[in-house]
Amino acid sequence: MRQIVLAFTLALAPAAALATSLGVPLDQAAYVTLTAPAHNVILGNPAIADVSVSDPRHLVVTGKGKGVTNLIVTDAAGRTIFDRQIVVGAGSGDRVLLINGASLVRYACTPGCEQMGDSQGAPAGGEPPPAAAAPTITFSGNMPAPSPSYGAPKSPQP
Repeated sequence: MRQIVLAFTLALAPAAALATSLGVPLDQAAYVTLTAPAHNVILGNPAIADVSVSDPRHLVVTGKGKGVTNLIVTDAAGRTIFDRQIVVGAGSGDRVLLINGASLVRYACTPGCEQMGDSQGAPAGGEPPPAAAAPTITFSGNMPAPSPSYGAPKSPQP
């Protein structure tokens, strides 16, 4: 009897409650294919994600800020054709943050490591911290060492 009640409840549940969330990495995009042409595209929080209409049946969702929002798409008759929670979070471990006292240096490491933007907390004039404050950095595997600025070794360790 309990199984029949559960099946009946699930049959009456709205489609949004049954839909899974769409995970989008921060600063990356996800391609969404719709079952029908889109007429209205409604995004809950544009600070978390952005949506572009590629064509009537395809959307591009871009992660702009960490958090959770929702995306609803309706067809010309007003029927909901897409209703998902959008979860924007960090990527899959392809970034490294080097912390040296008050200095923060971000690296994107796919496939090699490159510095992302300017360092935060660096002394005025963009000068690196003194050599005495430089951290000891050891890299293993096939990950290349970052640029020699901010105390990184000038050549990879053996």
